[in-house]
Amino acid sequence: MPSGLRLAATVFAAGVAVFAAAPSFDAQRYLEHIKFLASPELKGRATGSPELEKACRYIVDHFKADGLQPPPGAVSNSYLQEFPVTTSAKLGKLNHFEVLAGADSQQLQVEKEFIPFNFSSSGRVSGPVVFAGYGITAPEYSYDDYAGLDVKGRIVLVLAHEPQELDPKSVFDGKAYTDHSQYYSKAANARSHGARAVIVVADRINHKQDKDDLEPFGRTNGPADAGIPFVGVREDIAQQWFRASGKDLEALEAEIDRDLKPRSFELKGVEIRENVDVERAVRQVNNVVGYLPGQTDEYVIIGAHYDHLGLGEQFSMAPSLAGTIHPGADDNASGTAGVLELAHYFSALYAGVKPKRGILFLSFAGEELGLLGSGYYANHPELPLAKAVAMINLDMIGRPREGRIFVGGAGTGSTLRASLDQLTPKYKLNIDYSDNSGYGSSDHTSFTAKQVPVLFFFSGLHGDYHKPSDTWDKIDAPTAVQVLQLVADIAAKLENDPDRPQFVRVAPKADPHSGNVSGISSSGGGGYGPNFGSIPDFAEPPKGVRFADVKEGTPAAVAGLKAGDILITFGDKDIGNLYDFTYALRSHKPGDEVLVEVLRGDRKISVKVRLTERK
Repeated sequence: MPSGLRLAATVFAAGVAVFAAAPSFDAQRYLEHIKFLASPELKGRATGSPELEKACRYIVDHFKADGLQPPPGAVSNSYLQEFPVTTSAKLGKLNHFEVLAGADSQQLQVEKEFIPFNFSSSGRVSGPVVFAGYGITAPEYSYDDYAGLDVKGRIVLVLAHEPQELDPKSVFDGKAYTDHSQYYSKAANARSHGARAVIVVADRINHKQDKDDLEPFGRTNGPADAGIPFVGVREDIAQQWFRASGKDLEALEAEIDRDLKPRSFELKGVEIRENVDVERAVRQVNNVVGYLPGQTDEYVIIGAHYDHLGLGEQFSMAPSLAGTIHPGADDNASGTAGVLELAHYFSALYAGVKPKRGILFLSFAGEELGLLGSGYYANHPELPLAKAVAMINLDMIGRPREGRIFVGGAGTGSTLRASLDQLTPKYKLNIDYSDNSGYGSSDHTSFTAKQVPVLFFFSGLHGDYHKPSDTWDKIDAPTAVQVLQLVADIAAKLENDPDRPQFVRVAPKADPHSGNVSGISSSGGGGYGPNFGSIPDFAEPPKGVRFADVKEGTPAAVAGLKAGDILITFGDKDIGNLYDFTYALRSHKPGDEVLVEVLRGDRKISVKVRLTERK
């Protein structure tokens, strides 16, 4: 038992010494939590699913059994903090696609000959069709399918992927797809050029070995609503329209790939009439909140997200296995089990007495959809965040390799690194402090944005990340329990030390926990394109991108932008969502001066931002 905890466990009540029994962590009990959370019965714990509610009840039951209380600010004195989430999309019953070519008309069958994408807008659209190559505008490669092409009010037909994908010497990379190949980029580019809708067809010349199949609904990464109807059509059907115009689609592909010259044109005599019907489910989900009160109103937060991918769908790293259970044993049953073990530990440690500062245990929903649960809590705290001494986040702590554990955010509190340096030598762990910033792709970011010091414990990515193979039997429970002992040590020090750490802003570095739901970083530390400097609030407003934070010294901060501003235009592009912002930012280069518009309360503010190079 750490010496700091022995001291904390000894108190005097009415002049009588009371000794709490020395609790301990149990690797088998820890693993049993993971076995349940990652079991087939819980089907991957997708946010909004009945199975996530089972996990929620499991956490509540353990919080109650350990004597935790709802925090004083909880609604209806509940362990649950409810918030709305747009969880999924499904095909509606009114999808219709009609092709008019001269005097002939053709009705396509949904899911057999055409299919809307899950991020498509709904609505009725009609108009002429314009072929826009691969639908790419890439100034960094001197390539633009829209050069000299007027698509305003028209429906654009684009090819999947990108040109010269089989050529290792291609300027587009040749070894891996660039961001321009992503469907959400094609949607954003078409909308920014004024198109009314997008049709995508397979680039068969590069994929002769593949069947001419439609992209399965629900498998594609993108925003909840891209702001434009977006459907896929079989290539053999689209080929008929080209031949009616005296063209051959595959020949056009070959010509584009040969010299990277756009071959865009309007398909004469072809008109589309379509109705796209995509239904989106908005569900109420829950963060789980349990409180161990202290002698003062200050407290330490220990949290982890308990949701995962369900059946994978568009977020699976094994696309061919999307639709099967993604159990999420490491991501993040391991962190959730850690919170349960720590709640059990501290409840036993302080049985009958109060710690100096309280401890708030948080289990977040919606992390895989973009830090939604932690973002909601940070914006609607049930205890004042000004009283939060620090937030400790556990995400994927179950598979340390050779004892290596990443500890992020140590630079965000004035005393955090020194405290850790005192505690870590007793553990057989290889501590990596490669990121001190407190920003990244997990829930601690929501608290960094509120100027709460954070620590992020993470054992690293592995080949089973976001795959059905992330199973409980691969968890290294004994080493994970060492991590929990270290977390207990630092949490006890934080809740007992006379002085609390002061928040420090640190410039972010590359995030070792990359690859979250969106897979994009529109602001600063990593990714493509120039540096801007904002941290997005993933719980986006109906239109635009709200800034959860703006980092000091960055272009956005220098221009006077602030946390809470909602970005609505970037240069000549309207911004409807985070994907639009990412696409617009990547279309510029360091040194560009961009006029941006934000909403600040009920005011619209325009500022010029000079972009810089990422570091």
